[in-house]
Amino acid sequence: MIHTRELTRHFRVKGTTVEAVRGIDLDVAKGELVAFLGPNGAGKSTSLRMLTTLLPPTSGSATVAGCDVVADPAGVRRRIGFVGQGNGGGPDQRVRDELVGQGRCYGLTRAEARSRADELLEILELRAAAGRETAKLSGGQKRRLDIAMGLIHRPELLFLDEPSTGLDPHSRANLWEHVLRLREEHGTTIVLTTHYLDEADSTAERVVVIDGGTIIADGTPDELKGKVSGDLVAFTAETPEAARLGARTAERIAAAGSVEVDGAGVRLRVRHGDAVLPELLRALDAAGVALLTVQVQRPTLDDVFLTLTGRSLRESAQ
Repeated sequence: MIHTRELTRHFRVKGTTVEAVRGIDLDVAKGELVAFLGPNGAGKSTSLRMLTTLLPPTSGSATVAGCDVVADPAGVRRRIGFVGQGNGGGPDQRVRDELVGQGRCYGLTRAEARSRADELLEILELRAAAGRETAKLSGGQKRRLDIAMGLIHRPELLFLDEPSTGLDPHSRANLWEHVLRLREEHGTTIVLTTHYLDEADSTAERVVVIDGGTIIADGTPDELKGKVSGDLVAFTAETPEAARLGARTAERIAAAGSVEVDGAGVRLRVRHGDAVLPELLRALDAAGVALLTVQVQRPTLDDVFLTLTGRSLRESAQ
């Protein structure tokens, strides 16, 4: 569905060349759900804008849904759906009218557009709002309307640029329930950008991490987490002295790559933390280290970004 080689995009800003995207090679197969992660300015949205023909590439090549983005941009647009960061519905338009108008723009007959609009209103639970002006919709309803507008012509490939930004947790969960059901029923290929790491972790089969305009990692969430040096084991001792003794014991027993002591708290990375924990607890008890708390955490996608770049994706994305 997507094939790019050495794709770049440069901008001129106050006489200086800014390399927003620097040579991206990407292949996305039919039916995949791929999430792009990266901080603000990493090149995620610029890459999507090139793939959706909203920006011409500076160099390189890209084929989307079988059409070249430069030689046949109209062909690309006929075959894809795109939901940007802003709401797409006109504020004074009624919901159903907006969908019918969108369908007509894609070449559907009036009857086809009305039928498809009614189908999407039902699927995305917007039927009760069909006669309302889009400005009077809730945030979650507006985003579901945007999804409906992107799907009106039954595209093979759907691009979602931060689709749930600004929504409350309930609305985010509701939106993703609809998107995933649509994908399961119709096999739509989905490419999305998001700052919500839990979304990428729970919904995407594949995560592409972009930083500085280049792809620095590409794989399933579990594959990328495997790049982090083990699970995080953290425990709190009764005193700083006991914590230091506990840290020395942990280094010996758990073969930890690094152990950090902060007051009475100890943090270490180990392979297979759940399996190591019982032996570690027995060793700490034998050494006379009384614990107040203990926990094991699997690596997160933010840990992946921290390992790859030396900084947190959450902090970088603010």
